Amino acid sequence: MKERIITAMGILAVLLIVAVIDNYYLTGFLFAIICIIGFYEAARLFNVNLDEKIYGILGISLLFSFVNPFFAGVFGVILIASYVAYFQKEINLITPFIYPFVPLMLFYGLYFKYGMNTAIWLIVTVALTDSFAYFTGKNFARKFFKNGFCLTSPNKSWEGVIGGIIGGSIVGGIVGSFYYPFFIAFGISVVVSIVSIFGDLFESFLKRRAGVKDSGNILPGHGGILDRIDGYLFSAPVMLVMLGI
Repeated sequence: MKERIITAMGILAVLLIVAVIDNYYLTGFLFAIICIIGFYEAARLFNVNLDEKIYGILGISLLFSFVNPFFAGVFGVILIASYVAYFQKEINLITPFIYPFVPLMLFYGLYFKYGMNTAIWLIVTVALTDSFAYFTGKNFARKFFKNGFCLTSPNKSWEGVIGGIIGGSIVGGIVGSFYYPFFIAFGISVVVSIVSIFGDLFESFLKRRAGVKDSGNILPGHGGILDRIDGYLFSAPVMLVMLGI
């Protein structure tokens, strides 16, 4: 537990520094690091064999992210698909570019288009959804619903999921209301909170399928990068689309 708390404080410190400085290139550099590590972890989960050419394609795509993250996301997928087709490589080489590369570029694109305040709103909503889900599930699991949430994640309870969505939506709505009308902020927070639950569930499915407990071990007490950002990989693209409507 001590190790987990120390790691969490370290992550929070890095995020606070980046948020306070709010520099486009510094934020992009952080996303690039997260993307490279997450890419490696995803390749492991998808059982993809990486080589220097694949990392080269990733690197070229990341360079474009400093100009336009939306273009970088599309360009990365097109570039790897072209590589696979031209050299008749395994089709599963595309999977790490679809997840987590594209969602991370869309997350960076959310910051690119709407600024740090909106990125903080997303982070708070998803983080508190996860926290409320944990504490609600820990104290009320199986007290109102006999069955768990689903077989993919047997430890996840309906009580925890509902508590997480309610808590994350309310706090997210309040935070978002500083920048947008309350009912719009609350509505977006509800959808973001729900989607983040399934982002976590998808990551659980990948790990169960790969037969591993964590996506990696780079974060002591927390596992891998993907274990910490799974909810954002679903929720960031959804928030981006909803704000653009």
